[in-house]
Amino acid sequence: MYIHKEGHVIIPVSLVILGILSTLAYYFLPAIFASIIYILAIVLAYLIIQFFRNPKRIINDQNGNHVYSPADGKVVVIEEVEEPEYFKDKRIQISVFMSPLNVHSNKASIPGSVAYTKYHEGKYLVAWHPKSSTENERSTVVIDNGNHKILLRQIAGALARRIKNYAQVGQNLKHGEEYGFIKFGSRVDIFLPLDAEILVKHDQKVKCNIDLLAKLP
Repeated sequence: MYIHKEGHVIIPVSLVILGILSTLAYYFLPAIFASIIYILAIVLAYLIIQFFRNPKRIINDQNGNHVYSPADGKVVVIEEVEEPEYFKDKRIQISVFMSPLNVHSNKASIPGSVAYTKYHEGKYLVAWHPKSSTENERSTVVIDNGNHKILLRQIAGALARRIKNYAQVGQNLKHGEEYGFIKFGSRVDIFLPLDAEILVKHDQKVKCNIDLLAKLP
């Protein structure tokens, strides 16, 4: 199992803190309470390590019009909406919600050049709130494959308050190449042309770089 670079500092610091708390509990608390804290520390350590796991998944599909899921999670939105930031017209929005137990590395759904990227400060509404896409802290990336452009929007949630966007305008992203990371659960919105063929259903669980969301015409 690979550990994401975002966890290279947080994991050892967290393990040291949990170790200190467990040691203090052993010496200063009754055995029953010390045992509970020890068990909780083990569970928390496991969850923190799991959160920063970064499985290596390579897309061998050479079709640049195949749109792969940019995140692990569950499809919570499939609808036609007005995209007000970049396209300023109607698009099909697919939203993938990531729980704290999902892999949180975000990957390029299609290969292409980064045409636009922008970070927005905002609120921390729960990620499934209808207004979270436009009012929460978020980061937008538009990828141009030469035939089509798609927009990927990382959205912070009630717990997720650290969005990492590594993409730079003009950068060429490979199919499935990492472009960002969201700490502690949230969601990614994908905006597609209206004539895209949607291949997923509401509430379907998807995996980044494995499951196809759509095919572009």
